[in-house]
Amino acid sequence: MYDIMLDREGNMYYIGIDIGSTASKFVVINNEKNEILYKEVISSGWNSKETGRLIINKLESLGYSRKESHITATGYGRIAVDFADKVITEITAHGKGAHFLGSKDKTVIDIGGQDTKVIVQNEDRVVDFLMNDKCSAGTGKFLEVMANRLGLDLDEFFQMAKNGKDIELSSTCTVFAESEVVSLMGKGTKREDIASGVINSIVSKVSKLAQKKSNPEGYFLTGGFSNNAYIMKSLEEKLASKLYSHPDGRFAGAIGAAIL
Repeated sequence: MYDIMLDREGNMYYIGIDIGSTASKFVVINNEKNEILYKEVISSGWNSKETGRLIINKLESLGYSRKESHITATGYGRIAVDFADKVITEITAHGKGAHFLGSKDKTVIDIGGQDTKVIVQNEDRVVDFLMNDKCSAGTGKFLEVMANRLGLDLDEFFQMAKNGKDIELSSTCTVFAESEVVSLMGKGTKREDIASGVINSIVSKVSKLAQKKSNPEGYFLTGGFSNNAYIMKSLEEKLASKLYSHPDGRFAGAIGAAIL
């Protein structure tokens, strides 16, 4: 590992890198661990190690020297970040990051690319969690697959779903659900109706998992859909509870990694 040095003003940077299955997020936090100095999200690509190298090269090009920084990695590809000073689990990182963003004691919901996490906090400590990592049907990857099948990007997919009539998808597995969508398309079902049904399917799965850790304080959404108004509204209705988020919600894992 590198020796950590202070910059000319006596500051050290805290860098959090969250290598997700589909997107990678990284942030730079100041010496006092109370301000985000820089943040960015990039595609994870196929090689987590290469993604990590791209991130550190970008940060150094911006003046955030490796020798003046403490780097913590988390996420799906965290082990591949071989230059990190520390590696932590996604659960710990998202809990800490959500608390930084103002979740307080709310139950944290993170809809990731390959899994969905539900995290129970007591102040800034994680005290319990649930994870659905056995099936991708309640994840961002599921949405991506279905949007591609309909010939849409995600923005178009959500816009179309707003104008659709909800239909029920009976399949609970991505592979079977994709076949079901193909069948619906063959029957002439409108794309907006299929899009609405797909989103409702995901929201139902996420809400069922989250309600196992119900909280009178409400819920706090992190991850790539934390600023998606359609997901927020649909999930809040399913939960029958207040759902909160933050503009930097997708960076929760990276933030938590940086400040731990």
